[in-house]
This record gives sequence, structure tokens and C-alpha cells, in this order.
Amino acid sequence: MESATVTSPTPGSGSAAGDKGLKTGALGFVSSLVIGVASTAPGYSLAASLGIVVAVSGIGLQAPAVFILAFIPMLLIASSYYYMNRADPDCGTTFSWVTRAMGPHAGWLGGWAIIVADVIVMANLAQIAGLYSFLLVGWDSAAESTAAVTAVGVVWIAIMTWICVVGIELSARTQVALLGAEVITLTLFAVVALIKVAAGEAGPNAVDPSLSWLNPFDIDSVDAMVSGVLVAVFIYWGWDSTVTVNEESRDSTEGPGKAAILATILLLLIYVIVSIAAQAYNGAQTLIDNQEDVLSVLGKDVFGEPLDKILIIAVLTSAAASTQTTILPTARTSLSMARNGAMPRILGDVHPRFQTPHVSTALMGALSIVWYVGLTIVSENILFDSIAALGLMIAFYYGITGFACAIFYRKVIFHSLKTVLLIGVGPLLGGVMLLAIFVKSCWDLADPDNSESGDSWFGLGPPLVIGLGFLILGAILMLVWQARHPQFFRRRPEVADEGILERAPAA
Repeated sequence: MESATVTSPTPGSGSAAGDKGLKTGALGFVSSLVIGVASTAPGYSLAASLGIVVAVSGIGLQAPAVFILAFIPMLLIASSYYYMNRADPDCGTTFSWVTRAMGPHAGWLGGWAIIVADVIVMANLAQIAGLYSFLLVGWDSAAESTAAVTAVGVVWIAIMTWICVVGIELSARTQVALLGAEVITLTLFAVVALIKVAAGEAGPNAVDPSLSWLNPFDIDSVDAMVSGVLVAVFIYWGWDSTVTVNEESRDSTEGPGKAAILATILLLLIYVIVSIAAQAYNGAQTLIDNQEDVLSVLGKDVFGEPLDKILIIAVLTSAAASTQTTILPTARTSLSMARNGAMPRILGDVHPRFQTPHVSTALMGALSIVWYVGLTIVSENILFDSIAALGLMIAFYYGITGFACAIFYRKVIFHSLKTVLLIGVGPLLGGVMLLAIFVKSCWDLADPDNSESGDSWFGLGPPLVIGLGFLILGAILMLVWQARHPQFFRRRPEVADEGILERAPAA
């Protein structure tokens, strides 16, 4: 199909960027950056993933190097977000951009992957928020009760959904407070742990930090490297929330994209510094033995009682903040899809007073609660298996966005060496890396032994069935919608012209 050459976002009936009724100019650069970093839940991500990375055979003390390697595809995809946002600052992000570059079918599936991934992860975030609410006050019996944890988790979802409905500015202020507490706590942990290591007051298996921990070539094998990156790459997921609030940002074409890139860099620094401090304090084996939550275990030794509670606060605020910021991109993706005729029109409604997509936001919260409670009732193992399937959704929509950038800008890639690298090679390489991760994840998840329950569905691991099942369900729903509302699917792919780069010079 022949592509159309465009020089600016194509206006539509209420679907153009900045024409959806959202509160424009509400967010500054710092607010966008905070939303992006908070969305990844760095405190919880480290607590739940660091031990798993260290435990990978052949990784050990090279965990910081693994985090550096996992950062590379995220930075490359962040570059594609930056340049696609400059051409089309639409809150639908992947949906809007992939539609323009690769056609409506690919765009629809990209938007669907965002929505599904966010709904699935909400259950995990709510579970953590509920659990750590009880751990904070020392109510261990309630923390061990599935019903009590679920009930509090539902309350967290409801509260954060309400905040997102009331307004983007309240959402941003809440994020600043939650992320501030989280980052301060993680910084204190790293500083105190490293001081104790230097003073000889750390654990009995303490190890002096070494620059070799940052060297990926010191990892024992390529297989170990790949396995470690497969675990680590997804703890960066969430930085793209900075761009989903682009239409509510003051500098919609530049600020959100720059915030996305800076968010990935800040996350890298957090992950590397904290992982160095954690493994130096008492060695790798302590992290391996406490994979479910390395921070709370180390907190007792690093800070002592009752100061160890501040690490519980870090994980709690991390999960709570991410619960809120997960609602934002989903609601705005469905808003954009609805305004473009790709989803029911009601999802495109914007509250006249709060200037937020209140219908999409409320529906996101409701679906998250239904999914969370439903899976908890059926089986907690299925809940955990659904979390394992998240990687497929993330790799899919991040990867396709990288491809979309290179395809959309293909006629102007050779404008300069800078554009060749940042608009062409970088996003394309990021897309290829995410595609490889998608394929490798499918291969690993196909083994039932890699699931939480060890069950076999159709001879495959439940996480693979859940992940691919949702993508197939999306394709079916897309075809059903196309049969009833074909107009959106008649759009032709577009391509950028030289004028886009001239009007928006590279940063």
C-alpha cells in the first residue's frame, strides 16, 4: 500500500494532538520526569528482581553489568519515543505512531498491548501495596491473609483511580511526594551500606565494591548474559508514561520525549548504585537466599530496628506510585483510540471540570479490580503466571514502536549522521533487540516448569498461553471492530518529510 507523505499531525474529528479536551500546559518537565521514573516502581523492582538476577548461573556479582546491558534497548526505544513524539505529540503514543507509520492494524494491536499490560500489572502492584501496608505497621497475621491483602490492594487501586480522575496536577503532586520518599530511602540505603562496608561493619560476607562489577565481559557466558538481561530489561518498563501525558505538558513536542530519555538514565543510576551497595554489604548469596524481597532483609542489618521500616516505606510508596502512573497511560491510550474511531466513543469522553478521561480512567480501575480479585479467588498461581506473561506485551509494543520510528522517518534518515544513528539505526536496533527478547521469552515460557504452578496448558507453560492468548484475543477483537467500524482501518501509512527535521531541530 502506498504511503502518504506528511509534514504535521493529521487532524481528525476531535482526535488531533491537543484537541481532546485534556488540560494543556498542566505539567512541567520535572513533573513529566517524575511520572516516568515513578511508573517503573524502582524500589519494588529492585526488591523483587535483584536477587533473581544475581541467582542466574554465571552472573553473581556482575548484576550491575546486567542492568547496564538491559538499559541499552530501553535507551534506544526511548530515542524512538522522542522523535515520534516530536512529529506527533498524541497521548495515544504507540497506537498513534504505529498507525501512522505501519498502518491501522499494527497500531491497534500496539494500543491493545499497552492496555492489557497495564491491567495485568495492576494486580501485582495492588498485591504489593496491600502486603506492605500491613508490614509497615507490623501486622504480620494480616499480611499472611490473602483476603486482607486483596481488600487493601483494592482500596489502593480505588484511591489512585480517584486521584487520576480528579486531575493531572493532583496526580503529579502525589507522584512527587511518593517518588521523593522512595528515592531518598534508596539513596540512604546505598550510602549507609557502602559506609559500613568501608568501615568493616557490614555483614560477615561483605565484599569490597569493584569496577569489574560493571564490566559485562566478565560475565561467565553469553547464555548467562542473555538470561540475566531477560530478567533485568523489564524493570525499566514504565518510563514511557512521561510521553503519554504529552498533551497535558507545557512543551508537548520536546519536553516529554526528553523526560523519557532522562528517566531511563536515572533508572540506570538507581539500579546500578543500589545493586552495588546491596551485594557489597553481605555478598551475593544473601541476595540469592532472599530473592522475594532483598531490600527488607538487608534493611534490618543496614539500618537496624526500627529504621528498617523506611525500606518497607520505599517499596510501599513505589508500588502505590506505580499503581497511579499505570492508570495514566492506559486511560490516555484508550482515549486516543476512541477519538480515532478505534474503540467505543464513550471512552473518548473527557470530564468538563477535571479535564481528564474520566470514563477510560474509571474503567481502567474497575477492570484492574475485577482482574485482581478474580485471579486471586481462582488461583494465586495464575495471578503470578499472568505477571510472567507481561514481558511479551512489553517487548511487543516497545519493539514495534522502534520499528515504527525507523519506518516513519525512512525518507529523512540520511539527513545527517546524527539522524542516521538516532532516528534510523538506534530505534531499529532497539526493535530488533526487543523482538529477540520476545522470541526468547516465548521459548522459555513454553516450558511448564518455568511457571509458578508448574502446570501445563495445552502442553505449554501458562504464562505463554496467557501472553499469546491476549495478543490473539486482541487480533480477534480488532477484526470484529473493523467489521462494524471500518473507517479507521482505511487509513494509509504515512511517512515524514524533510520539513519535520527542519521545523524541529534535533536536541
